[in-house]
Amino acid sequence: MDYETLRLIWWALLGILLIGLAIMDGFDLGTAILLPFVGRTDLERRVVINTVGPVWEGNQVWLILGGGAIFAAWPLLYAAAFSGFYLAMFLVLAALILRPVGFKFRSKLASPLWRNWWDIALFIGGFVPALVFGVAFGNLFVGVPFSFNSDLRLQESITLLSLLNPFALLAGLVSVAMLVLHGATWLSLKADGPPGARARAVVPYAALAFVLLFTLAGIWVREMDGFHITSVLAPDGPSNPLFKTAARVTGGWWANYTLHPLFWLAPLTAYLGVLVAVLSRGRPLLAWVGSALVPLGVIATAGLSLFPFLLPSSTNPDMSLTVWDASSSKLTLYIMLGCTAIFLPIILAYTGWAYRVLRGPVKAETIMSDSHGNY
Repeated sequence: MDYETLRLIWWALLGILLIGLAIMDGFDLGTAILLPFVGRTDLERRVVINTVGPVWEGNQVWLILGGGAIFAAWPLLYAAAFSGFYLAMFLVLAALILRPVGFKFRSKLASPLWRNWWDIALFIGGFVPALVFGVAFGNLFVGVPFSFNSDLRLQESITLLSLLNPFALLAGLVSVAMLVLHGATWLSLKADGPPGARARAVVPYAALAFVLLFTLAGIWVREMDGFHITSVLAPDGPSNPLFKTAARVTGGWWANYTLHPLFWLAPLTAYLGVLVAVLSRGRPLLAWVGSALVPLGVIATAGLSLFPFLLPSSTNPDMSLTVWDASSSKLTLYIMLGCTAIFLPIILAYTGWAYRVLRGPVKAETIMSDSHGNY
């Protein structure tokens, strides 16, 4: 298998892992955001928490897989993104830590004040990662201030406030609306009684918010400057971002959709998913499948718009990281592809088995019958 094909496969696999994270961990985050609103009593909130209690840790596998894939397949991207976005990553990790702590400690005391504080912590643990992940994607379109010296040492001037630019914040709101919709369809499927009914009522409002925000982001992207490689492409060349030239071009991100009409299937998938989720509220499983199409379409839209760029540099466009100059060696990609071909189906198989075992709604009667065995 040639180097160019391996790079394209790993670009696609990176997208698949990010989509897996958004779908599987996304409804966890959406559920946590909705917790204070769909659960009005302690018992109702326990029902909401126990819809994700048995599965949220397994869903974190996708986060680990995504980070590991970037580290091994795209080392330059890992170095630039994880150091440049350090404070944002720290904020996400701090928020994610609140989830296991909240799950474990909430039920230790029966005090309403104690439990309300942990409910707020769980809400923060859902809202902050959902927002920051979207902000990170938004900054890819704007460009990130970094460059490399002649020794490929990273030089960056990224601050947390610089990441909170208007377009990135809009992308963050798109992410929050998307995951709230996904969490609402999950609770419609898994939460019995009033919490499930209230979550079902949230679906059309979350869907409308997503459609408006996603459409606005698309209009903005059409008018904003994108990046374009201006030198001769070397898809099988060495992984060195100093060997190319690139420039900002008005409408550069939009240009991919004029060159490849099939790219339009990505945003259409997101809109289709919203339509299915809204029209299938009486069939919770189909509604959840519809909402799962939304992150698939959104992430595919972002990836195809940016292609072949992985991390554009606003400081020096020539040093932007692309699919063709940021990967590991051909041998590394080949060995990793073999490992992925073995272990990814195993992960999918045991995930499917676990969800089959845990199928069915969570009921208040179940919580009360084993009050100490449930969150």
